[in-house]
Amino acid sequence: MSEGLEQVKQWILKRHPERTDIAPDADLIENRLIDSLSFVEFVFLLEQLSGRTIDMDSLEVDEIRTLAAIEEQFFTAEVH
Repeated sequence: MSEGLEQVKQWILKRHPERTDIAPDADLIENRLIDSLSFVEFVFLLEQLSGRTIDMDSLEVDEIRTLAAIEEQFFTAEVH
């Protein structure tokens, strides 16, 4: 797991103290780990950690649905 993704995971876990871990394929939205109130803050965090600007108009929900998808989209060496 990349350092950036680990920080994302810790950010989510801090908001859900009842959880001790998040599986890479757990649906963050369906499991209410990311909700409408935290969504903008979450996207801002992704921008900060990845160094990329995220265009909200073109953001696909599937790109941030799981930790695995987030790692692939925002924290791989390959530029998307």
